Amino acid sequence: MQENQAMQNLPPYLFARIEKKVEEARMQGIDVINLGIGDPDQPTPQHIIDVMARSIHEPANHQYPSSVGLLRYREAVAGWYKRRFNVDLNPATEVISLLGSKEGIAHISFAYLDKGDINLVPDPGYPVYAIGTQLAGGISYIMPLTEENQYKPVLEDIPENVARQAKLMFINYPNNPTGAVADTGYYMKVVEFAKAFDILVCHDAAYSELAYDGYQSPSFLQVPGAKTVGVEFHSLSKTYNMTGWRIGWMAGNHDAVEVMGRFKSNVDSGVFQAVQYAGISALEGPQQTVAELQHMYQQRRDAAAAGMQSLGWSFTKPLGGFYMWVKVPRGYTSAQYCEMILEKAHVILTPGNGYGQYGEGYFRIALTVDTARITEAMRRIKAAL
Repeated sequence: MQENQAMQNLPPYLFARIEKKVEEARMQGIDVINLGIGDPDQPTPQHIIDVMARSIHEPANHQYPSSVGLLRYREAVAGWYKRRFNVDLNPATEVISLLGSKEGIAHISFAYLDKGDINLVPDPGYPVYAIGTQLAGGISYIMPLTEENQYKPVLEDIPENVARQAKLMFINYPNNPTGAVADTGYYMKVVEFAKAFDILVCHDAAYSELAYDGYQSPSFLQVPGAKTVGVEFHSLSKTYNMTGWRIGWMAGNHDAVEVMGRFKSNVDSGVFQAVQYAGISALEGPQQTVAELQHMYQQRRDAAAAGMQSLGWSFTKPLGGFYMWVKVPRGYTSAQYCEMILEKAHVILTPGNGYGQYGEGYFRIALTVDTARITEAMRRIKAAL
């Protein structure tokens, strides 16, 4: 039986291909250093695990959860926003739980797009923005992110006729894959643009708590008027090393939250309640582990930067996230260079064109192995070259 046209046009997911390459190399007994996938290597903090362990023994948590999430969990999210950003959210109407932010980012297009509708999608960008659009039958209008525009969409470059047809706009800061950051001044411009063209802004803030050199990432929802035009997706994955737990949220515009709740009630049964109680512990418990994580990633970033400088690579030290975006040396495409490094140095890098056409000419490094392995990766690459 044949799948539909959208599935036929869907390429293999970028990181599934990388995982396959790693597995093939390891089956040959090769020690591969994987700087490709952004999956934290540190354990989930113990106090979160302890709450999970207690919660799985509660029979009430074994039943179907609410599609929108426990009110208690949504209150914890709202409380975190108030403490962290001084943003007021009504937990009953402006917050919804997600099976990780990826689920909501993919599904928001299904909730808003009719066939042929337009989404404004950053390029390079997290592949799920465009994939969700495609699977929902929509069309991605590419917003180029370039070094010259500090990896931010130039709103003035979007044709008026496109803007008037657009339903959604995806933005993401700290940015994956470039590591770029945005300030509230830029978010104010986005709010005004969205108001002018009746667009729902979808801000992916998954990396907001990974920040360095004294930088603190703002929330899109801090900007006056943001809740009238937008939502923010967030996750416990990167902040608390909980990628496998699959828990996150969407917060902001109450109409969009209601729409997402209606959608989710028809396609899934919500987040396992024991995981939600663990999420409450993460958001309301001690935050020292977050500060320690920031310190650790900053050390890794600096070790990678030292190695890359010795290689003559061109890059900018990121203030947020745990990725480094590096120019490919002349004479190679992104894929050619990454394949050569894998073959000669047994180090996985992610080719930039996996994040879109404007990612060609770059590759991404994930700081998700320890400092010693990063240093070893740089040593191997230098020896190979």
